[in-house]
Amino acid sequence: MSIKKGIYAASMTILNKDLSVDYDSTIKHSEKLIYDGCQGCVLLGSTGQAQLISSNEKKKLIEKLNNSKFKDRFILGTGTNSLNENVELIKFSINNGINRFLLGVPAYYKFGDEGAYSFYANLIQKVPEVQIVLYNFERLFGYKFSVQIIERLVKDFPKQILGLKDSTGNLYEILKIPNLLIFSGSELKLLKGLELGNSGIISATLNCVAPLARKVYEDFINKKQQTFNKQLCEIRKVFDKHNLISGLHSFMSIEDEKYKIVLPPL
Repeated sequence: MSIKKGIYAASMTILNKDLSVDYDSTIKHSEKLIYDGCQGCVLLGSTGQAQLISSNEKKKLIEKLNNSKFKDRFILGTGTNSLNENVELIKFSINNGINRFLLGVPAYYKFGDEGAYSFYANLIQKVPEVQIVLYNFERLFGYKFSVQIIERLVKDFPKQILGLKDSTGNLYEILKIPNLLIFSGSELKLLKGLELGNSGIISATLNCVAPLARKVYEDFINKKQQTFNKQLCEIRKVFDKHNLISGLHSFMSIEDEKYKIVLPPL
């Protein structure tokens, strides 16, 4: 299935007491989010602590995702800087029936638009079957996408570059590219983004507020009066005062202790 408009949870990874991935609980959590109203989920993204999880564990999770009835609604991250390791994980995922990825640039090193273009161009050349939502998050990656680099990537790779998650917030109001799906990274920008013609959101807080966000989304689509957007935004503001990943796990652990564990150094 291709990537579609809607609200997508940046889904959490559930861990065992020995800090290994609890595969079954992680998948069940993501499936529940879809039942709760999300069009889909992003697994192994930054909210899923992917940068802290081993490649072997990622592969085991991907193998198990292949058996989920919601497999066609999952988008994956890789959580790795290495071009070759990205390619390896993407090929492994494609062999297990999932070709949709939320991909940022490598973190830590300093580079500009040419470096970003080279990263995606080389990756797509090696795995042309991949479908990509670009991940614009300057605070995480140290690089901020420009309108020009997005336009260039979409022009050169229209079959692979299908969307953008704009967590930095510099593009979702001004970027206008036909058929490019634009997702904001926060519930605070969901309604405004929809009014501007955007496609929805990909958000960590949807782990807790999926039904509310779906109501806001559906009311906009159906041209109904908004009655829940203020509440949705107030909840997001509370989470934004804290470390988002640790905050989500703390909140979810109130009802289920299994959510309490996070990987160091979180």
